[in-house]
Amino acid sequence: MGFLKIYRQKAWLLGTALGFAFLGLGAARGQLEIVWKKAVMICLECIGIG
Repeated sequence: MGFLKIYRQKAWLLGTALGFAFLGLGAARGQLEIVWKKAVMICLECIGIG
């Protein structure tokens, strides 16, 4: 039972680290700006301003 608890904790940490790494990679490639523009356009379309 102790092994399973340690495995779950390490798997969670690995998943979190991978998530941050992929976020950083996307931001470094300029994807943050593209996603932000799309989010703003969708928001403006829903409100009806754009």
